[in-house]
Amino acid sequence: MEFALRLKQLMKENGVNQVALAKAIGYTQRAVSKWVNGQAEPTATAIGLCAKYFGVTSDYLLGLDD
Repeated sequence: MEFALRLKQLMKENGVNQVALAKAIGYTQRAVSKWVNGQAEPTATAIGLCAKYFGVTSDYLLGLDD
């Protein structure tokens, strides 16, 4: 659940919506929606792409690092 919270926070801080994030990382808006709402867990690849997109570490997104 930490991933969902941190992803939502980063999207809000950067003014990025689900469609824009999905397009940038090569996933569907539906997949991003499920991650944001805690309905699905992203793959390691997706976590890495999100981290790179927002300029944070994967550990930060997973709640392992502040």
